[in-house]
Amino acid sequence: MKSRVSRRQFLGATAVAGAGLALGGGIPARAAMAFQRRALPPTGSGAPFDHVVVLMMENRSFDHFLGWLPGANGAQAGLTFKDTNGGSHATYNLAPDYQGCAFADPNHSWQGGDIQLDGGAMDGFLLTQPIGDTFPIGYYTEDTVGVLGTLVQNFATSDQYHCALLSATYPNRFYQHSAQTDRDSTSTSTQTGGSTSSLPAIWDQLTPLGASGVTTTPTGRYYSTDLPFTALWGTKYADYTYDFATFLSDCEAGNLPNVAFVDPEFEPEAQGLSRDDHPHADVRAGEFFIQTVYNAVRNSPNWSRTVLVINYDEWGGFFDHVAPPHVIDHNQLAGTGMDCTQLGFRVPNCVVSPLAPKGLILHDGNGPFEHTSVLKMIEWRFGLNPLTARDANARNLAEYLDPDILSGAKPPRTDLVTTPTPTVTETQVCTDTIVPSTSVPEWSWGPGVTVGMMAAAAGWTVAKARWLRKQPVDATADATG
Repeated sequence: MKSRVSRRQFLGATAVAGAGLALGGGIPARAAMAFQRRALPPTGSGAPFDHVVVLMMENRSFDHFLGWLPGANGAQAGLTFKDTNGGSHATYNLAPDYQGCAFADPNHSWQGGDIQLDGGAMDGFLLTQPIGDTFPIGYYTEDTVGVLGTLVQNFATSDQYHCALLSATYPNRFYQHSAQTDRDSTSTSTQTGGSTSSLPAIWDQLTPLGASGVTTTPTGRYYSTDLPFTALWGTKYADYTYDFATFLSDCEAGNLPNVAFVDPEFEPEAQGLSRDDHPHADVRAGEFFIQTVYNAVRNSPNWSRTVLVINYDEWGGFFDHVAPPHVIDHNQLAGTGMDCTQLGFRVPNCVVSPLAPKGLILHDGNGPFEHTSVLKMIEWRFGLNPLTARDANARNLAEYLDPDILSGAKPPRTDLVTTPTPTVTETQVCTDTIVPSTSVPEWSWGPGVTVGMMAAAAGWTVAKARWLRKQPVDATADATG
C-alpha cells in the first residue's frame, strides 16, 4: 500500500484554483490561504499517505465549540434567541460549567432540527427547550477547548463542514459508515422494523487487518472504547472490531490499518461520565480523549503517512448561525418526513496530518464538506467504489491537504505540535431524573435501550476496566461485565 506518485504526476494535477487572491491590504496570509480551492487528480492511488484514522466525537456545533476561531465564519457573543414565550436571551460563555447538568440534553432529532432551522432563519434553538433552559445557546472558547483549538490552528479545518443529516446520532453515524441510513432516529430498529442493519458499509471493501492470506484490498479496523457501533450490523463486522487498547498498541507498533475508525467512551451518558462530548459529559474529558488519540497517532511510526480526521457526528441541539444547504442524495425512508438531501448544521472538524497546511481554514464557497467527504477521500486514495450517490457527489476531504506535499514538491511537515493538557478535576455526576432529556438516550448497556443490547446480542461484553473485549457473552452474566 506504499505506492508513491511521481512529483511530475501530482504537479500536473494539483494546480490550485483561485491562487490569484491578493495578499495585500493587511490581510494575514492565513486568512488568504483559507480561500484557495485545491484541485485533486482523478485518482489518489499515489498520494503520500497510507493510513486514514477517523475519530468521531458527539453532539456539538461549530459555533458552540469553534465560533471564536480567528479567520473562520464563526459567531458566539452578541447573538440573541427567543424562547417559546417570546423572551430574548443572549448567547453566553458556559465556562466554568463544563457539563450543563442543570439543563436538559438539547433536542437534536430531525423534528427538533427543523424547528431550530426555521426555514433558514437559524433562530429556533430555544424553541425546542423548556422555558429557562438556555443551554443550547451557550458556548465554549479556546480557554476551554484548548486541545481542539490547538489542532485546528496548527493543521486544517473548514467552516463549511456540516453533519450529514439534520438528524440524531445513529443516522449520522450510519452516513459515516455507509453514506446512507436505514432509520431516522437513534433506534436499534431499522425504519422497516428490522433488528439489524443490512446497509452496505465501507468495511465491505476493506480486509480485516491481520486476516490470513494475501490480499490486494486495503485493510481496515474499527476501534471501540466501550460500545461498538458495528454491532448494529449484528456479527457481520465483528472481525473488524477491536478495543481501544488495541488501537493504542497498533499506533505504537506502527501497525495501523489503511482505514481506522475510532469511537470514544460513550458511557455512562446519563450520568455525565462519558468522554465523547455528548451532554452531559465534561468537555474537558472529551478534550483528554482527543489528546490521547492525537498523541498516539503523532508518536506512531506511521505518522508521516497518516491523515487523522476529527469530526462530530451532529450538532447536539447547539446553536449555529449558518443555514445548511441541500445536496444530492437518493436515500428515501418510507414513513418519515426527514429529508435526506438536507445537510445538518455545521460541526467541529479538523484534519491532522504532516500533509496538512498549518492554520488552513477552508471557506471558499465552493460547496460543503460533510461526513461522506471522509468516505470520498478514502475511496479516492484506495481506489474504492462509492457506496451511494451521496459520497459519489461529495466534496473530497483531501482538499484539506497541502497540494505541494501531495505532489512531492515539498516533504511532509516535521514540526511537533503539542496540545495543552486538560485539567479535569472533579467530574460532576449528573442525574437524569432531575432534568428530563429532550432527546432519546443514545448509548447504554441498560435494559431496553440502544446499541448496548445489540452489542450483547452480537457477542460483545464490556470489561470492568471499561474497554471493549471481543469474547462470547455468558447469557447468565451481568451484561456490564
